[in-house]
Amino acid sequence: MIVFGASFLQAGQGQAQTFEALSIVTQAGQRQAFQVEVARNDADRAQGLMFRRSMAADRGMLFDFARVEPVSMWMQNTYLPLDMLFIRPDGIIARIAANTEPLSTRTISSGEPVLAVLELNAGTAAKLGIKAGDKVEHPLFKR
Repeated sequence: MIVFGASFLQAGQGQAQTFEALSIVTQAGQRQAFQVEVARNDADRAQGLMFRRSMAADRGMLFDFARVEPVSMWMQNTYLPLDMLFIRPDGIIARIAANTEPLSTRTISSGEPVLAVLELNAGTAAKLGIKAGDKVEHPLFKR
């Protein structure tokens, strides 16, 4: 099992943020669009959203683990409460950990092998009707 922080490019480090389009299609057929940063290496996955104090409502971070396995996340040094969506290799959401506790070192498990985790502002999944079983569309899931 791999444990990663819930946090990426540290605000104020002068690194440019690059966003990619990502959509979630609910089982009811509604499409929700987001712009996400993608953490593709160990350093970016370990940093995640640490130290950030805000994130736009239509933004998020997608953690690409490059292989399918159980993962655990935590919120150490992460000030934003988040919804964590654990995603299978076919893009289907396996599980949602809603309203995670900021600054906590408690691990949050995927519950099964996954390829990726999408972090959104806490409450986003409930507000938009996003649930386990919904489909995430992003090039990562077309491998």
